Amino acid sequence: MDDFLASPIGILAITVAQTLALLVPVLLGVAYLTLAERKVLAAMQMRRGPNIVGPFGLLQPFADAIKMLMKETIIPSGASRFLFILAPMLLFMLAMLAWAVIPVNDGWAIADINVGVLYLFAISSLGVYGVIIAGWASNSKYAFLGALRSAAQMVSYEVSMGFVIVTVLLCVGSLNLSEVVRAQTKVWFFIPLFPMFVIFFISTLAETNRAPFDLPEGESELVAGFFVEYSSMAFALFFLGEYANMILMSALTTILFLGGWLPPMAIEPFTWIPGPIWFILKICLCLFTFIWVRATFPRYRYDQLMRLGWKVFLPFSLVWLVLTAAVLKLAGWLPA
Repeated sequence: MDDFLASPIGILAITVAQTLALLVPVLLGVAYLTLAERKVLAAMQMRRGPNIVGPFGLLQPFADAIKMLMKETIIPSGASRFLFILAPMLLFMLAMLAWAVIPVNDGWAIADINVGVLYLFAISSLGVYGVIIAGWASNSKYAFLGALRSAAQMVSYEVSMGFVIVTVLLCVGSLNLSEVVRAQTKVWFFIPLFPMFVIFFISTLAETNRAPFDLPEGESELVAGFFVEYSSMAFALFFLGEYANMILMSALTTILFLGGWLPPMAIEPFTWIPGPIWFILKICLCLFTFIWVRATFPRYRYDQLMRLGWKVFLPFSLVWLVLTAAVLKLAGWLPA
């Protein structure tokens, strides 16, 4: 048995099993996040939400999936067919690929590599291509404007997110995401780095095109933005990619600032709960905040969005990065 596991086929089988063990729960989470969002928004607006399909509406995501599968995929006559079909697939695939380096528990990662943060930077920077390709290939002015908005938005907020992550890495001394979590054994980073935590979370809202930064999808002026020409499963892949990115960004927030799989205090009864359960609970807390923000705040104007990213978040995160480095150096707290 050991010889088989050490063989190339055995290693491939283990990798496939690990991938399925992670991606199947993520896909189920994406499906039920759509239901959870509708339920939470309904509760905040004092209405019922989905409650017909299945007990308490629990089968609604499957009904939505079947509806999407049964619809016809319409490709506009002036569209670039290959790129039009490629864009939603690319966006969804990138959202899934990023999970390869996310540690759900100590040692529970498909690839526990020492440059996990750089891998996430690379994957997130590629995400804008799916949106740009979709807007351009649709041969529609509304879609193209939405794609341009999304590109500018992602670039603006990825710079601030980069400085925030570098600040965390200064405190850890490693690019390995598991080491980031282990460094928070005594205190979670959201306490000493609270301003950076706030900037990072707001930037994740902009990065995932969520309200109040959902300008690429602004229905009041762009009908539906970069995916306005899409229908059927192509539209569903955009939808799933957005919600998968929400879960991914919540997982990244959990790892960088909320202690990952670590309990709030290393005492009983907190230690009775397994690490993956703590990880999932923290992700759910972040996702609830995503939905709460959507129900609370109106959409920003485009100039307000750019001003916040370039004139507020960028200089503040840069100054805080320098201050953090100075404090760690002067106090002798730099990690070995």
